[in-house]
Amino acid sequence: MTARTARPIRGTAAAALATTLALTAAACSNPDGSGSGGSAARDSVVVGIAYEPETLSPLLGYGKDGNSKVFDGLLAFGPDMRLRPALAAALPEVSPDGLTYTYRLREGVTFSDGKPFGAKDVVFTYRTILDKRTNNPSKTELDALKDVKAVGDDTVVFTLKYPYAAFAQRTVLAIAPEHVAARQDVNSGPFTTKPVGTGPYVLTGWSKGEKLTFKANPRYWGGEPKVKKLTMAVVKDDDVRATRLRSGDLDGAILPPNLAKGFENDPGRRTYAATTYDYRTVTLPTHNKVTGDTAVRRALDVAVDRQAMVDQILEGAGKPAYGPVPTGSEWFTQGTERRHDLAAAKRILDGAGWKPGPDGVRVKNGVRAAFPLWYVSGDKLRQDHALAYASDAKKAGIEITTQAGTWEVIEPRMKHDAVLAGGGSPGDPDFDQYLLLKSTLAGDGFNNMAWYANPAVDQALEAGRKSNDKAARKAAYDTVQRELVKNPGYTFLTHIDHLYVVSDRWDGLSTQVEPHDHGLAAGPWWNVEDWTPKDAAK
Repeated sequence: MTARTARPIRGTAAAALATTLALTAAACSNPDGSGSGGSAARDSVVVGIAYEPETLSPLLGYGKDGNSKVFDGLLAFGPDMRLRPALAAALPEVSPDGLTYTYRLREGVTFSDGKPFGAKDVVFTYRTILDKRTNNPSKTELDALKDVKAVGDDTVVFTLKYPYAAFAQRTVLAIAPEHVAARQDVNSGPFTTKPVGTGPYVLTGWSKGEKLTFKANPRYWGGEPKVKKLTMAVVKDDDVRATRLRSGDLDGAILPPNLAKGFENDPGRRTYAATTYDYRTVTLPTHNKVTGDTAVRRALDVAVDRQAMVDQILEGAGKPAYGPVPTGSEWFTQGTERRHDLAAAKRILDGAGWKPGPDGVRVKNGVRAAFPLWYVSGDKLRQDHALAYASDAKKAGIEITTQAGTWEVIEPRMKHDAVLAGGGSPGDPDFDQYLLLKSTLAGDGFNNMAWYANPAVDQALEAGRKSNDKAARKAAYDTVQRELVKNPGYTFLTHIDHLYVVSDRWDGLSTQVEPHDHGLAAGPWWNVEDWTPKDAAK
């Protein structure tokens, strides 16, 4: 494998690899219990995903962006990413000052256990998330919320501390049942792995690291889905996922571009491309003597050849990234693009006192310009990005050693070691930038992984979050993006289109604009409850 592209293995090596992977897939239990993946039954679907959630509790962060399958939010995103009613009967009524949101609830909704859904469940969900004792890493996303109360059984009123333009989008958050979740420890009780919700599917089993199985919810307020059984097979390795798809063990899967290309002439499968906010970035930890140096950060920012990554690693399925906001977004700040300029990178390093050593690696005050870069094992896209980044950095005199590991290995090292990370959330610019860059969130799990600290950015993030005036918010986020040019705590590389290959046996498939988090929440199966078998009328 070169630094730029994953070359296909040919000849006897390819045959040996395919045989090994096929045996590996066969050794695993068939995801849906049938003899040939999901294709044995017209009402059963088996899809391959790369990652599984840590929890299935909305109180701990699951379903905060919608499409959780087991749960619903008050609102949901449609195919065009416009908000539409879900558990709410209509979009909220918003007071003129932007501080009060009133939701009328849909009538006749029940949880999958038959108990009625009501306003008390909404109040319980939001109050529990904001409770200091609840281990929800995303609770800062609800910082604007002052209070939530029920008015009877069918109305919920939210009161905000300040006008927060994105609040309605936050109410796609999944709602938990008070009668179940309130009776146990919110952080460790059985509800975290055995959820009860109002969504189109009911979880029937979860084998950690292997699969999640669901059945259609006959009580679903939107009507019982035609796909009666849904299995999500957790297959972290891209090559294994492609092999299991080709063998028929999977009906669909997310694949990197080079592997998806191998299915483009398959008459029984279709490839779906979803545009995304999903970026790949390198964290440059403030606490590392090399990556914490602003000159090194600025040099890496222009030494990297982003377009080459798009062309050769993504095979055109994406675009260069200069920050969390994609260049096509109305919130992107024109003029903050950084073109590939190796000569400029060298000048920046020379001017800051980083001089080439005998081996070509730069040195300053006895410190070599060298650091490790971690990526997740089995993720070929991250591996290829890491190798390409290290190759570009080497040309500027910076030595990067790429290393693969699990998140259990990587997470304790994030304060000092660089990581090839991913992120991205469609919608309001507050969603990505606040969690990624706010200095007070440094070290808070996967928030602000680089421990980035910039007072001007902190101030702009608060200004953007606490205003309803679009022009003022645009000015604030322009400030954030311009500050990232001056002092980039991350090297943003690419925004990636997600490619899915799916058996052509159903109607109704489509894609949304997707976040980084793909699997349960995204993919052509975002609306699997609306699919119908193509031969249903026969």
